[in-house]
Amino acid sequence: MRRERNTKIVATVGPASSTREMLKQLFMTGVDVFRLNMSHGTHEDVRQRHQLIREIEMETGRPIGILVDLQGPKLRVGLFEEGSAELVEGARFRFDLTEKPGTVDRVTLPHPEIFAALEPGATLLVNDGKIRLNVIACDAESADCEVTVGGTISNNKGVNLPDVILPLAALTEKDRADLKFALTLGGIDWLALSFVQRPEDVVEARELLGDHRVSVMVKVEKPAAVKRFEDILAEVDGIMVARGDLGVEMMSWELPVIQKRMIRRCRQAGKPVIVATQMLESMIESPQPTRAEVSDVATAIYDGADAVMLSAESAAGKYPVEAVEMMDNVARNVEGDPLYRRSIEAGPVIPRESVADAITAAAREVAEATDVKAICCFTHSGTTALLASRERPQVPIVVLTPISATARRLSLAWGLHCAVSPQVERFKLAVVQAARVCRQDGFATEEDKIIVTAGVPFNTPGTTNILRVAPVDESQIFAGGQE
Repeated sequence: MRRERNTKIVATVGPASSTREMLKQLFMTGVDVFRLNMSHGTHEDVRQRHQLIREIEMETGRPIGILVDLQGPKLRVGLFEEGSAELVEGARFRFDLTEKPGTVDRVTLPHPEIFAALEPGATLLVNDGKIRLNVIACDAESADCEVTVGGTISNNKGVNLPDVILPLAALTEKDRADLKFALTLGGIDWLALSFVQRPEDVVEARELLGDHRVSVMVKVEKPAAVKRFEDILAEVDGIMVARGDLGVEMMSWELPVIQKRMIRRCRQAGKPVIVATQMLESMIESPQPTRAEVSDVATAIYDGADAVMLSAESAAGKYPVEAVEMMDNVARNVEGDPLYRRSIEAGPVIPRESVADAITAAAREVAEATDVKAICCFTHSGTTALLASRERPQVPIVVLTPISATARRLSLAWGLHCAVSPQVERFKLAVVQAARVCRQDGFATEEDKIIVTAGVPFNTPGTTNILRVAPVDESQIFAGGQE
């Protein structure tokens, strides 16, 4: 089953998309990776959804990526006597550790680490930034604030502190338990870390993963992560531009610049990048998105993002299939625009530091200078395929690997059509396998040529050193045993 676009679609699974029928429909419509959000639902819910996705994978014969998203240290206020309170601009309000229901004057904020880090002049944002308070005085157990932007504060609303780097572990006890559970499922491909502030948070997660072959993604949603982006990028396998909390803690007009810079740097580093949050949010309730939302999705694609993501649209919305179909249509339309190719060509300077870099760059140049129908990469670890994706060639990239976990993980990356193939020991047999997949999945016919890249010795990660332009029909001779 071949996608008619290069940009991938990630969809969050939830109550609106938990049945086998709906999950299969979403996949057939265009979902490449399913996101299992550990912030919502029970472990049993997640187990059932994981099992259904893997059953659909077996039925369709196509690798499907699964991204497990940990909740992270989300900060929330406690409960109110009346369920909520109205804060008026200019009024005083206190956050404290007292375990009493909140009033119009105060509420519990059960995070002593916040008070340890606060200083007068710091800003607290509540309810996605709708309410804004300025710290006047604070100690180890409380913070007295002035309301600068009023509104309704209610039970368990989230709190953001844009000015403060909190001494919080990126993985809470809940996250550790969720991760331990997720690893028992077998076959999770990506792990997304929330509210990361420093690269050390990534190192901690990798230690917990141990020998499990799971790629780590950081959701950039804190100003501290933006400031240390280069250090964080060096530690991770992928990035999610999570514009929800990031948009709360930073000025909204800063986000487009940050998004573009992150996409360019991720492409330059050869690491997949997802653009997420509120992409088609009106489709939670409406069968049609706003024009601004369509433009937002298109902008991420023009910028060269590997994937765009649906959150509540597919998890809890009324029109999950229509939302996926809309993203698919936008992606195919943008990628058919000549301006898209110009935008891609004007991307970052790609480093050429290794033989594998040179081989993948040469594959793109040969493909675009001749009538070659596809670039076929043999890979074990996935490194060669990601290098090919980074080049953003105009012809399809077909990835062949004997490792199903590699194929699933690469389903997130731009332009990669992944296939699990038998392990081969000789390059000519690699050509046979590549030609078979290209014919089978509609990339080439007997009259066409393909490019095949691989490494010798075979089955050794990181050894890509061969490029060959091969006629597809020539593979029939090799398959018959002749050299």
